[in-house]
Amino acid sequence: MATNPHAMTSDETIVGSIDSTAVSDEYVIADISADGAWMSMQADDAPTLPAWR
Repeated sequence: MATNPHAMTSDETIVGSIDSTAVSDEYVIADISADGAWMSMQADDAPTLPAWR
């Protein structure tokens, strides 16, 4: 049976933050429960997401 490699488990913790430098602001999204699982983009290019209840 195939599994979904993108499915989350209860052990995963996803966080997002703005990383500001003298040059630019970057929006960073990371799964802090996995090494190397992160991405970043210019903060101005980051999409606006609706609040999840």
